[in-house]
Amino acid sequence: MDYLTYSERLNYLLEMIEKGQLLSLKQASEKFDCSERTIRRMINMLKEQGYQIKYSRKNMKYIILNSKRT
Repeated sequence: MDYLTYSERLNYLLEMIEKGQLLSLKQASEKFDCSERTIRRMINMLKEQGYQIKYSRKNMKYIILNSKRT
């Protein structure tokens, strides 16, 4: 996967989390045709960029606690 594709997928993953559409790693891995581990690394990359992303057991989906986008 080249940098541009990775960057686009990273942005799309962030958008999915912000809209409350990311329910599981398996769902995202099937959508992006990659492993669950890759999705976990992508989420960690977003965390390194300053996003506070957590999995809500109550809501059973990934949520973002703060947003850098204004």
